[in-house]
Amino acid sequence: VDLWDEICETRYGVEDPKFRRFRYGVQVNSLGLTEQQPENNVYRILIEMLAVTLSKKARARAVQLPAWNEALGLPRPWDQQWSMRMQQIMAFETDLLEYGDLFDGNPVIDAKVEELKVGARAELASLGAMGGAIAAIDYMKGRLVESNADRLGAIERGETVVVGVNKYTASEPSPLVGEDGGIMVVDPAVEQGQITRLGIWRAERDSGAVAAALAELRAASVAGRNVMPASIAAAKAGVTTGEWAGVMRAVHGEYRGPTGVSGAVSNKTEGLDDIRDAVDLVSDKLGRRLKFLVGKPGLDGHSNGAEQIAFRARDCGMDITYDGIRLTPAEIVAAARNDDAHVIGLSILSGSHVPLIKEVMERLRDEGLDVPVLVGGIIPDEDRVTLLGYGVARVYTP
Repeated sequence: VDLWDEICETRYGVEDPKFRRFRYGVQVNSLGLTEQQPENNVYRILIEMLAVTLSKKARARAVQLPAWNEALGLPRPWDQQWSMRMQQIMAFETDLLEYGDLFDGNPVIDAKVEELKVGARAELASLGAMGGAIAAIDYMKGRLVESNADRLGAIERGETVVVGVNKYTASEPSPLVGEDGGIMVVDPAVEQGQITRLGIWRAERDSGAVAAALAELRAASVAGRNVMPASIAAAKAGVTTGEWAGVMRAVHGEYRGPTGVSGAVSNKTEGLDDIRDAVDLVSDKLGRRLKFLVGKPGLDGHSNGAEQIAFRARDCGMDITYDGIRLTPAEIVAAARNDDAHVIGLSILSGSHVPLIKEVMERLRDEGLDVPVLVGGIIPDEDRVTLLGYGVARVYTP
């Protein structure tokens, strides 16, 4: 909050303190949620919510909390309600909102804030020297991936304790995880129902108005004009999101964000000598470096797992292809063919692993590619059997 106020005043010349107020919403980080003893995640979520609510000056205006079981799969409506109740109890059953900032004048907090501000100023100066945030986006993404690798390494070594994962691992069976696995399983009929409704929508709308709206949207995009008026007109004409995005892709191409996984081996290879030797041995037998393609099929945006697998596999000596999130099965198979991959690793945490993996395996067979496929993510036991039946070589879960 202090740093934001400082930047607004000194860099942008905002004189009125009211206009320099730091208003933000936050999705409480779900990175620390665990599949092991998932009931513990309730406390983790609550503790992380306190970090953005206790200080009045730095309090988030909107908080989105993950559900306790998001490390298992898609949360059910009841699970989402439980997280919402945490916010409501905090707001209405405590007197937190009736007082000023609880941390004012606290020397420990003040010292920590100053330490963070010094570090933030140094980082902002580095980004400025690179040409700003847009120019430095590869650097920033790389730092995020590397930071998470450091975090996971500390957990694996036992330096960072995660209850239920590397300490206090003995547990009674959880009554929260029932026959449904404690997650929401979407009926395949839901997808078909939506496709049917979309078809009806397209059939009943004014096709001439749609074509005219899309043409105007394209013209505005090509000319570099503000596309908002054309987009609003397109929505009113009944243009779908997919059709709107199709015009944008046709004009501007499709943006692929940085993955944070470079081709250069990091300096974190300690303890990997044996596996690096094994990779070298296999590579020698293959006649070239072992090629590992890591893919994220579907609309799943949870990239941490795939990034860390690619990051560590690279440091183990493999030649890595990782093109980021939201790839289609066709794109993954094309990459496997073009890069002549020896192994394909697919990471899915969206709950759509069965149809996506089925399509990938079918496309691989159609292309005549005999490449072992590994699948990782939140995969229920019954789905593991299904995936192995499709021809998947191995299924890995937390």
